[in-house]
Amino acid sequence: MNRLKASLLRGGLCASLLSVALQAHAVEILHWDRKPLDVDLPVGTERVIVLDRNVRVGLPREIADPDTLRVQSAGGAIYLKAGQAFDTQRVRIQDVETNEVVLFDLTAKESGASDEDIKVVFPDDNAGAATGSAEAEPDNEGGERDRTESSAGGTPVPVVLTRFAAQSLYAPTRTIEPVRGLNRVAMQLPDSMPSLLPSLPVSATPVAAWKLDGWTVTAVKLTNRDPARTFELDPRWLQGDLYSATFMHTTLGPRGSVADTTTVFIVTNGLSLAKALPLSQGGDS
Repeated sequence: MNRLKASLLRGGLCASLLSVALQAHAVEILHWDRKPLDVDLPVGTERVIVLDRNVRVGLPREIADPDTLRVQSAGGAIYLKAGQAFDTQRVRIQDVETNEVVLFDLTAKESGASDEDIKVVFPDDNAGAATGSAEAEPDNEGGERDRTESSAGGTPVPVVLTRFAAQSLYAPTRTIEPVRGLNRVAMQLPDSMPSLLPSLPVSATPVAAWKLDGWTVTAVKLTNRDPARTFELDPRWLQGDLYSATFMHTTLGPRGSVADTTTVFIVTNGLSLAKALPLSQGGDS
């Protein structure tokens, strides 16, 4: 029986769950006010745009070739690396949760372009920050905080773990924020987990796992084996005693396409994923 207790893909929590924390290096701040944001890219050097939102990127045909512009989206950030100079191109970024669209005018230059990270600030960010900075209220008569809260800053541990895992696998090292007490752990999982997502023709391969305060997040690579069909991924289809699951991409393209593989970050409470899976899949039970 699937005991997935919560999907952190829903609502505003997803943005926090996959947000990339900025380190203390220089950051350029851009304010989104419904006018296209101008961004210059240095040819041959990666530039990071941090939105703190789970987004999809739409490129115009002129720069869709990876040799012209390599684009990766992970952890609430977009990683852009221009392979050659190009004139200004309008790029559409869409929030997958709210469908809000942000427009960038990208220009790649051989010289004169900054490589600083860019932080995009949205009109509602200030209100969210004010809410987030308020002291958490006790949730019971004993004054105890929610059991999912981290001892550092009150951020829920599943959020901390999933964010860290996404950063560790996909973000440049300079953007990874260390977390006290968080450690990488052995997975003790088989190379293939067919009963994790049995309703789809998908291969599930464990990648890495991290643990904090009794919680564990395990990154699992999902690959579509069907050469013809595209699937919309739903965390409720995952089998096991799972607390939450977050897909890096919500759509899995046909086998052989550039979108045929994604990663799911699965959080378990008090036990490893190996012990949380159905018995037929067996870990170290």
